[in-house]
This record gives sequence, C-alpha cells and structure tokens, in this order.
Amino acid sequence: MTEWDIKKLQILRTLRDRGTVTATAEALLMTPSAVSQQLTNLAKQLGVRLLEAQGRRVRLTDAAHLVLRHAELVFAQLERADAELDGYLRGEAGQVRVAAFSTSVPALLVPAVRQLRTAHPGLDVRIREAEAAEAYELLTAGEVDLALSLAAHAPSARDPKYSRLPLLADPLDVALPAGHPLADAPGLRLADLAAEPWIFGGSGPWSEITTAACEAAGFVPEQAHSASGWTAILAMVEAGLGIALVPRMASADRRGGTGVVMRVLSADQPRRHVVAAVRSGAEEGPAVARVLAALRQAAAARETVQQN
Repeated sequence: MTEWDIKKLQILRTLRDRGTVTATAEALLMTPSAVSQQLTNLAKQLGVRLLEAQGRRVRLTDAAHLVLRHAELVFAQLERADAELDGYLRGEAGQVRVAAFSTSVPALLVPAVRQLRTAHPGLDVRIREAEAAEAYELLTAGEVDLALSLAAHAPSARDPKYSRLPLLADPLDVALPAGHPLADAPGLRLADLAAEPWIFGGSGPWSEITTAACEAAGFVPEQAHSASGWTAILAMVEAGLGIALVPRMASADRRGGTGVVMRVLSADQPRRHVVAAVRSGAEEGPAVARVLAALRQAAAARETVQQN
C-alpha cells in the first residue's frame, strides 16, 4: 500500500495555494530547501512526479492535483476528529477564536457572544477584528477557528478547504447631506445619483462594493474623497462633500449626525452578503457549532429589525 505522509501532503497543499517554494517556506516557517526535500521525498513515497519546471518556478503536475483532491478529504476528516475529540474532552468548555470585519462585530458578534455567555458560560469566544480578506488568511493559517466576512471576498463555495454559512444580506442605503435636493425625493434610485460626488475607500472591499453597485445601476461613480472609516465618511457627507453607500449594519446604531439623511433605495437596493466560514469539518465541533448557531440567531434578529 502507498505510504501517505500527512505533513508532506500539507506542504504540497500549501505550495498549490501559495504558488512558489519561497512563499510556501515562509508560510510554514521552513527553509526553501527543506520544502523541496520534503516534496521530493513525498514523490518517491507515492511513486509519481509531483512537480515540473515552469520557467524559474515549478507547477504541480496532474498527478499532484489528483493526490490533493483525495488528501482534502483526509484533512477534512482530521478536522472532524479534532473537533469530536475537543467536544469529548471539554464538553461545554472550550475556546473559539473568531476573526470578523469591523461592522459585523457590534451588529452580529457581540449579540452572539452575549447569548453564549448566558447559555454556555464555559465557552470562551475570542474576537479579532480583521479585514475581509485577512480573516480567511487567518483561518487558513490556523490562527482563528471561524472567519466572519463578506461573500464577495470569501473563497469559492466549491473550495473543499472551507465550509461556508450564509448569515445575512445587509442592505446598502445611501447617505445624503440633510439639505440635499434628493434627501426627501420619493422613489429614490441609485441611478438618480449618477452625477453626484461619491465618498468611498481608495481600495479594498468597500471600494469594490460601491463601484460594483453603481456599475450595476448603469454608471461609474466619481470618487470625490477617499475614506475607509464610517465616522469619517459620514462626517464628510454631513459637511456636504459628497454622498456614500452605507451598510445598514453600520448605520443602524449611529448616534447623532442629524445632518445626514439615510435613504433606502427603492427599486435597485444593493446588498452585501455576510458569511461565516470554518475549515472544512470543523463545523461539527460542539464549540464552533454553538458559535455558528448564535451567529445565525443574531443575523435573524438583525434581519427582522431591518425589515421593520
């Protein structure tokens, strides 16, 4: 029977994901020569060629992709084994580390943790604020157990390394200065704002979400100012410097700011989709499952509030 070495298979998977031997070595805290040696030994153990030269780099062979396709099932089963063992050893106790983007922390994660503290006081949830893409890097690296992020920046639902759970379709409302001519216009559409100066981040998730929503409405937004924090964005809107799309999760608990009018877009309401993700198989662990259930409850409560 062929000898399968889990550690070497993990190195091969990391090379597939990172693209180069150098990047693989950095991710695994190894030297490039050690990575190459381990993969050479794995090829000998399996009796197939795993890598081939492509210019100054290497690429995985079809045999390597075949090996990894089966290895993903092994990795998922090992995650399930770890999860079940954790549940057996810890029972109601345990620690779940969560990486979450900024607006999801007060809107979803804090209510979920409050509920868990009452229902499962031995469960320790550790929160780490992270940008959407960074949350998945932390999950892949094993630094967190759950990533709370946006579907647009999540790995594909077909990626076998992750299990994804849709949580919430968060509507995007438009923030206008109180004296804006369209501040109280009936049936406001996003296309009505095509000629306005816009405020959004220069790069990253919110830049992409804003431009995608506007392009879907038939125009490319003119970026007048760049900011990533909602406090700064809404202050500029209040000062009449431009308008902005704002997720309802960010604006629902806003205090003050009487100079800003939040308008619901009538016919072409854009939304951002919030998802939770864990490494495949880990969702069966009792501690992670409880956190996911609490997040689902918090998301359902948030949607009920948004609809009223």
